[in-house]
Amino acid sequence: MTDTQEIQRRLVELDVEHRDLDAVIELLILDGHHDELQLRRLKKRKLQLKDYITLLKMQLVPDVPA
Repeated sequence: MTDTQEIQRRLVELDVEHRDLDAVIELLILDGHHDELQLRRLKKRKLQLKDYITLLKMQLVPDVPA
């Protein structure tokens, strides 16, 4: 497996986890009986995933000479 394929595979995994976290966060908020600390941790993890996804996507873009 090439590096590009590995990055793309990892991106798919992270995208799924990001969407799952989004759904869990939304359900907790709609429930109304959520733990604020848990909710903050889930939101923080979601932001970390987004940052990591962005980093991996940047690795897929070839460098263009100026």
